[in-house]
Amino acid sequence: MTSEQSPLPLTSLSGDESMFRDAVAGFAEEEVRPRVQDMERAAKIDPAYAKKAFELGLMSIEIPEEFGGAGGSLMMVTLAVEEISKIDASAAIMVDVQNTLVNYPIAKYGSDYIKSTYLPRLASGTIGAYALSEPGSGSDAFGLATRAEKKGDGYVLTGRKLWITNGAEAEIFVVFANVDPAQGYKGITAFIVEKGFPGFGVGKKEDKLGIRASSTTELILDGVEVPATNVLGPVGQGYKIAIDTLNGGRIGIGAQMIGIAQGALAAATAYVKERHQFGKALAEFQGIQFQLAQARTETEAARLMVYNAARLRDAGKDIVLEGAMAKLFSSQVAERVTSVSLELFGGYGYTKDYPAEKFYRDAKIGTIYEGTSNMQLSTIAKQMLK
Repeated sequence: MTSEQSPLPLTSLSGDESMFRDAVAGFAEEEVRPRVQDMERAAKIDPAYAKKAFELGLMSIEIPEEFGGAGGSLMMVTLAVEEISKIDASAAIMVDVQNTLVNYPIAKYGSDYIKSTYLPRLASGTIGAYALSEPGSGSDAFGLATRAEKKGDGYVLTGRKLWITNGAEAEIFVVFANVDPAQGYKGITAFIVEKGFPGFGVGKKEDKLGIRASSTTELILDGVEVPATNVLGPVGQGYKIAIDTLNGGRIGIGAQMIGIAQGALAAATAYVKERHQFGKALAEFQGIQFQLAQARTETEAARLMVYNAARLRDAGKDIVLEGAMAKLFSSQVAERVTSVSLELFGGYGYTKDYPAEKFYRDAKIGTIYEGTSNMQLSTIAKQMLK
């Protein structure tokens, strides 16, 4: 697809995964690859890329057609994130968060007012973010310090949020706060907060190891007045909304990780065919071949786990176990495969002249965000021992 052509209508591709994948792959080659290095150096997503992603419908895959989306599936989100991650994980995570952590809970739990007000904006050009984590609550996600005090016809939110992906670009936020700390997690409630609400501020932008173009910021809630119409779901049910949302979000991270692994492996495979030592290509050495074969096998296994979890979710099944396993394994595989790929480049792999070091850095976040590997292991064990 050239920049002069009209964006592909995703609704017409929703029944053909192969065509959809090819369309996204073409988009990634044309719109992402030329921007990767500039975005990496600037540590910022190119607004022109974000605009193109909206035009193609990649930012509203699961939003119902009546609200301007494609009415697609989590499997389509998975394919899109995977294909973009083969080239740039930062560009992919913007798409992932928008779909799995913002659009999904609003479409599922939002009132008619919330859906009609915010989904069309999220489908047409407004970036969103998901704000659960805080300085003192990471893995203990529900030990929230942010408070929501009932005041008149609305609520006043006070607190800080941390590690917010898309924080610098977003204008609509799904924010979690506790309306009744005495009730513990049963007081947690979800709110839709706009960047322009008085008292809302975006704080420090983190200087990160990987996915550097993706913004990760803190949010400052200094007496933010939120109307009662912006409560997402029932009051006190925020923890259920957060868990359900994150279960699907883990599939998006799994897709990002398998994309990274495939991108790194493809780069290394091409390199060992070209690089000669001792009179022959590196690819002719059995030791190199075995490393490539092992990496390909593990990547394919992780890929199938991610796809399985996505299809189960689309079928309305509970994926607490499958989602945790897919996220755990895909992030482990991405770490191993990117490490092997970097080593196959030799000294060149350690330089920024080749893509191996970026894939390696980008892979690490998979074992940390949207639930650390230890938290995934805990979830898996609990599900096994029920």
